[in-house]
Amino acid sequence: MRLKKATAAALSAALLAGLLAGCGGTGDSKETGSSSAAPAAESAAESSTAGESSASGTKTLVIGDTTFNASNEEADVNPHSAYAGWACIRYGIGETLVKYSDEMEIQPWLAEAWENVDDTTWKITLRDDVYFSSGRYMDGEAVKQCLEHLLEVHDRAAADTKIESMEADGQVLTIKTSEPKPALLNYLGDPYGCIIDVDAGFDNGIVAGTGPYVAVEVATDDHLTLNKNDDYWGGEPKIDEITIKTITDGNTLANALLSGEVQAAYGMAYESYPQFQNDNFQFSQIFTSRCFFGKMNFDENSVCSDPAVRKAIAAGIDKEGFVSVLLDGNGFPANGTFPEGFAFGGDQVTTETYDPEAAMKILEDAGWVDTDGDGIREKDGKDLSITWLTYPSRQELPLLAESAQATLKEIGINVDVNCTADHNELVKDSKNWDVYAMANVQCPTGDPEYWFTVFALEDSTKNQGKYCNEKLESLEKEMSKEFDPAKRAELAIEMQQTILDDNAFVYCSFLKMSMISQSNVSNYTSHPCDYYQITADLDIQ
Repeated sequence: MRLKKATAAALSAALLAGLLAGCGGTGDSKETGSSSAAPAAESAAESSTAGESSASGTKTLVIGDTTFNASNEEADVNPHSAYAGWACIRYGIGETLVKYSDEMEIQPWLAEAWENVDDTTWKITLRDDVYFSSGRYMDGEAVKQCLEHLLEVHDRAAADTKIESMEADGQVLTIKTSEPKPALLNYLGDPYGCIIDVDAGFDNGIVAGTGPYVAVEVATDDHLTLNKNDDYWGGEPKIDEITIKTITDGNTLANALLSGEVQAAYGMAYESYPQFQNDNFQFSQIFTSRCFFGKMNFDENSVCSDPAVRKAIAAGIDKEGFVSVLLDGNGFPANGTFPEGFAFGGDQVTTETYDPEAAMKILEDAGWVDTDGDGIREKDGKDLSITWLTYPSRQELPLLAESAQATLKEIGINVDVNCTADHNELVKDSKNWDVYAMANVQCPTGDPEYWFTVFALEDSTKNQGKYCNEKLESLEKEMSKEFDPAKRAELAIEMQQTILDDNAFVYCSFLKMSMISQSNVSNYTSHPCDYYQITADLDIQ
């Protein structure tokens, strides 16, 4: 049964059983610790020079961020380039047609209404009070031009949306897809869907969006400078100038916040949290679908092409220990692709649990034995050794590598860790890795199809491990045309189980998102989708 003339909000809402309730979150919360602050922290916080300048009356704010860098595919703020749309939407430059509530339900944003006219036709009504920071009025023609450019240059967006044609009539944009696309609006809420003025250009990676802030300078791997958009449709932004300062090292970021060099921080290492649990700082925390997981290399030259090796790796990683010790409880073990609380959550699938004895038997039965007594198994004269590729900008990924290295060694697998900022280039060549461990928001659009189309299909842009399963491909074809939310959830569960049966991915943990700021900063808020970091309401006193 297909939904007719139903809003995408209803689709998304029905798909979710409540992310926050299921994960134990309570929505946005600012947690201030006890008053037992270390003297150094007290004096450092008091030394901050941000806020209102007495000389100019200008309010400024500096945010330290571990993820705004080229290695994270955020070299600039052009949403039509790789994953730079995340910077565009996080930092208040661009906005999408729809946005997500903290329950991951679709809400109006630049679009005030929409209608699914038939299987392949969507009619979207735009707000009539929006201007780009370039001064151009945002009408249907401007949005059409933006989306046409996106489809020309962004393979993932074209594959996701299947947009065939568009017509603009004043503030109404009619979209035709080449096939039924029940989750079209969910996809258009992705950061690549930020609506920008294409005529304003893309010089130096800067675009003209509709958000509360305007990018005026991008220095890749160093900083981004934002000025407030005086003509923002959503009200006057409260801060005049914001600097996003790239700080990829966790200890350096912690020291910068303690000293007052930055007044807020994103991506702080969990081990640094105790330094900020005092009255000078505050936390905004929420559970998310951001997951630490490893993808397996199915190339015939990789040892992970052996099903027994993949199964043993999945059973040889201590997820509980990683979460409780190395994440210090700032997360929970992952069973499947999605966390509990979704209608298609990982609590509805079965996966390998940590069982070293079982892992060793799996390897023994497959002919991997330690014949020379060095603790590493061999087969056909080849050591059981894997290259674990990961990166440092997500502060706990190196810790996951160390944890896996230790527990897999116990079952006879040698793990060579390559933790590098060059991971995006290295992962393109299957000879460079066996397991690629990464962090990803698994359900940033509120719909499950997103993850499978990005990572797990034969032609997925992020399927560098060459995984292919005919059953999965068939299930995805069914999901891509299915409008009924309950059936989409059932398909997502079956698709997860298919992946888990192949041990194509090993899901380790979901994370609690925490953003830390000085106590005089307000409305610096975490969201489950990991967007909307900077808004017009962000302020500093």
